[in-house]
Amino acid sequence: MKYIDHGAGGDAGCMKLVEGPAPQPGPGQILIEVVCAGVNRPDVLQRWGRYPPPPDASPVLGLEVAGRVAAVGAGVTDWKVGAGVTALTPGGGYAEYCVAAAGHALPIPPGMDFATAAALPETWFTVWANLVDLGRLKRGERLLVHGGSSGIGLVAIQLAKHLGVECIVTVGNEEKAAFCLAAGATHAINYRTTDFADAVKTLTAGAGVDVILDMVGAPYLQRNLGALRRDGRLVIVAFLEGSKTEADLMPIMLKRLTVTGSTMRPRTTAEKTAIRDALAANIWPALAQGRLLPHLFARFPLAQAAEAHRLMESSRHIGKIVLEIGKP
Repeated sequence: MKYIDHGAGGDAGCMKLVEGPAPQPGPGQILIEVVCAGVNRPDVLQRWGRYPPPPDASPVLGLEVAGRVAAVGAGVTDWKVGAGVTALTPGGGYAEYCVAAAGHALPIPPGMDFATAAALPETWFTVWANLVDLGRLKRGERLLVHGGSSGIGLVAIQLAKHLGVECIVTVGNEEKAAFCLAAGATHAINYRTTDFADAVKTLTAGAGVDVILDMVGAPYLQRNLGALRRDGRLVIVAFLEGSKTEADLMPIMLKRLTVTGSTMRPRTTAEKTAIRDALAANIWPALAQGRLLPHLFARFPLAQAAEAHRLMESSRHIGKIVLEIGKP
């Protein structure tokens, strides 16, 4: 099969299209003939050597794919060869064939193309696990999402709308602000021209928000704590601007705040399967009705994976970037 090799890692130019043996599914796994693969920020971190794959995972980049089931491993009964599938993977997505746990795969909703389906797993698994499971987000609450125009951010906006939650986002320019508002955000704050903590205070008449989804990290910690209302929850999913800072933790005690966060990749097979089951029950029916669809900003052939990564690192995109690999 053809796949992207990033060698010892480094800038985007280190990625090369090479050929090698295709993987084979083990017990409880399926082999997917990949048509499209999603590009995500953790792929960039792995390329730089900052997000190593689990010991039993493929070293090839790529955490989500869509394609057709090519083979099934021992014990797999819920997937048949030829079925259209989209799956969360621990690695291996930038390739013509990829192995995934059968319990981490979902059917492609009727009428959806492979590129759109490939943009679903990583963001929806991440947002559901962090906002619903950890953040305990529920109807009638207020949510603040940093990086509202990212793949994660736009899914968070959609989930908020789906749950009946008021959603405030931060973005880097007015074009992204307008896009987020059109997607369902209640308010969009340009963090380059406005202090988001002051804006949140004004927008909520001083009450604050119930949940914050943060991917910026250290520079935002103190202001995040200040923007939360009593019993608020801060959920951290990335550290784009660093993980170390000095902060006054008094608001945590005074307002009974919860500060938490997670990564998806190290979770157990059973934990990811539980998230898959929740998505199948709560989100996939809406996708089948043509709602909650991702926004595809750009598509690149597999051989141009380096260009896809350069776009990701530039932060010029809105929504998802996808690699086109096999025949649709």
